Amino acid sequence: MSAFTPKLLSTLREGYSLKTLRADALAGLTVAIVALPLAMALGIASGASPDKGLITAVVAGLLISALGGSRLQIGGPTGAFVVVVFNIIAGHGYHGLVVATLMAGLILIIAGYAKLGQLIKFIPHPVVTGFTAGIAVIIATSQVKDFLGLSMTQVPADFLDKCLAYAQAIGSVQPAAVAIGLGALLLIVVLRQRAPRLPGFLIAIVSAALIVAVFKLPVETVGSRFPDMPAGLPMPSWPGISFALVKEMLPSAFTIAFLAGIEALLSAVVADGMAGTRHRSNQELVGQGVANVASALFGGLPATGAIARTATNIKAGAKTPVAGILHALFLLLFILFATDLMAYVPMAALAAILFVVAWGMSEYERFIALLSMPNSDRAVLLLTFGLTVFVDLTVAIAVGVTVASLLFMARMSETVRIDSGQSGAGDGDLPDDAASQRDDLPKGVEVFRITGPFFFGVAGELLDALRRVGQSPKIIILRMRLVPMLDASGVSGVESFVRQAGQSGAAVIISGAQPQAKAMLARGGLDERHPGLYFTEDYDSAIQKARGLLDEART
Repeated sequence: MSAFTPKLLSTLREGYSLKTLRADALAGLTVAIVALPLAMALGIASGASPDKGLITAVVAGLLISALGGSRLQIGGPTGAFVVVVFNIIAGHGYHGLVVATLMAGLILIIAGYAKLGQLIKFIPHPVVTGFTAGIAVIIATSQVKDFLGLSMTQVPADFLDKCLAYAQAIGSVQPAAVAIGLGALLLIVVLRQRAPRLPGFLIAIVSAALIVAVFKLPVETVGSRFPDMPAGLPMPSWPGISFALVKEMLPSAFTIAFLAGIEALLSAVVADGMAGTRHRSNQELVGQGVANVASALFGGLPATGAIARTATNIKAGAKTPVAGILHALFLLLFILFATDLMAYVPMAALAAILFVVAWGMSEYERFIALLSMPNSDRAVLLLTFGLTVFVDLTVAIAVGVTVASLLFMARMSETVRIDSGQSGAGDGDLPDDAASQRDDLPKGVEVFRITGPFFFGVAGELLDALRRVGQSPKIIILRMRLVPMLDASGVSGVESFVRQAGQSGAAVIISGAQPQAKAMLARGGLDERHPGLYFTEDYDSAIQKARGLLDEART
């Protein structure tokens, strides 16, 4: 059960000193300062309000650190969810989002206990990079209105409609908002280059708020857009759920769970690389699931591991998950005692923060590098990116993973060979593999050697090989020592091959089948009891068996 023990318990069992507490407290305060403006900005960009982002950072951030499988992971709202959350709220209201988040949390818990944490690593990089870059584009374009101070009653959700609406409203650009936005953006960039240890986001919004307040600039602020924003944490409550609503929100829930799982485990891997730790992937999914359920009960947003905040936590000297718990508690103190100060933050400054977030999410260097990869990888990258931006994130993920899987199987099928001629590289089946596999082959006996995984993509080629023989042999030897894996379709292919051989009066000898392949054949009813089918340990034994069967046929 150690695989499902939260890292917090493991680290506390090792011993926890006052020195460690001081290091964790300093790191937690540092991360809280970074997370504060980011949580507000992500809450607004998601179509909700800044307090929703802060609630998520507190509730989910605390539980991800307390129950997760990563030692130094920091959780909370992230840019990956902005597009999904915005679309859910637009189509189903905030209640629909709460239900989808609750369902996603349950899916993650089930996935963790089903030990699916390792499967996340099989998601192709072109798919991950494509939809991440697409999300970055959507986040950046969604902030143009606030950055330029455009007078627009509503910003369309569709990318092309959004760009057209911006073009039509360009005459309403507000110079003061542009100046505040550009100033905040420039300040963040300069601080990152010259003083990366300083909390650039927080300094930028505080400076922008002071300038707007002192000079009484006519720009929109958090207070003017959200005049009734509540202070403190709400009481948890169970949302009203019906079967029809669950069915309606299920696709969105799976999308949230998929994104949360991907980003959380990627962040945990980054943390391991930076700190020399090792995370428990399945427990991390369980912790993420519990955190999302709790966030939904408090009316928060979906949450996952945040790579940038996790890296900040490690660089600030965090030692245990207590740092993540303290980061959430520091944010809670702000919500309880300083919510009124948020009203002075200019929307243009928050837009500048989200531009920086989008740039970081774009992973442009990896995107450009993947463009130089083979055509199949490039196609998956561009397809996923295009579908994310112009169609829908859920469609992009489904199509991207499907196309990538099909292309992978097509490439794998090219590595499988079924030959009856000369031997290739040594396979340990013949004493001297340089010799032809047809040497000493008795008259009336045919041989085929299968090389590579025999799965549904290539199962039909075995029958094609039989048809190419052009005559009806009495015995056919299938050399399968170089078949490392056989799936159900491969079994079906072998079964069809044995059946057609039997119809033409030929027996089949399977030579050197590995344990996995032999077990799969037995499950399909292809074992020593099957009429006309025989098994031998190696090719020499198969030749001897064939001679014996021929002698029996003559007598």
